[in-house]
Amino acid sequence: MGSQQRSNWSLIIGLVLVLGILGCLVVLLKSNPEPRRASAALPVIGSVADFSLTNQAGAVVSLADLKGRPWVADIIFTRCAGPCPEMTRKMKELQDALPEGSPTGLITLTTDADYDTPAVLAEYAARYGADPQRWMFLTGDKVAIANLAIDSLKLTALEKPPEERTDPNDLFVHSTIFVLVDSQGRLRGAFESVGDDVSWPDARKAILNAVTALENEL
Repeated sequence: MGSQQRSNWSLIIGLVLVLGILGCLVVLLKSNPEPRRASAALPVIGSVADFSLTNQAGAVVSLADLKGRPWVADIIFTRCAGPCPEMTRKMKELQDALPEGSPTGLITLTTDADYDTPAVLAEYAARYGADPQRWMFLTGDKVAIANLAIDSLKLTALEKPPEERTDPNDLFVHSTIFVLVDSQGRLRGAFESVGDDVSWPDARKAILNAVTALENEL
């Protein structure tokens, strides 16, 4: 066999090896679904400290009750005439978009614990079509709420000074983000829900993709 023939055979064998390697890579990529790859990209921002609050049914809820499944949380108050109704409608959209059998829960905290009793929260939840099996509204001790919202979930919640209020219900300044907590009680993501520069369809899709990623970690 001449040197030219040996060179041609070497080239053919090399091409076969390259194609074989590329084929293996395609198989590996197809065998790893996108949500599982996405879960590795969700950072661990911090841990949620234990808490004890009360839901709209009057039941005590602690971190242990939420362990074992992801959850999405926000903070509002029922007298709010600002972004709260819009945030609650969008949380309802997330509730409706979650597939049947999804373990993911939804948590809404109130900044206005004096007014937002379990009975008030129950009426508010019913008004927005909240599924009590999936979506809890939490109230309780103000310090406990602040510790959970600000320290653990990195949400802003500040009472407005009386002189800065534009109407009787303009009581608080608070975050408009939705945060995502994993099944181990670790903060894993934050998504803006309201604002001129926010595309809610894109944000909703990102939240649902992140939820799927964390469900795949179970």
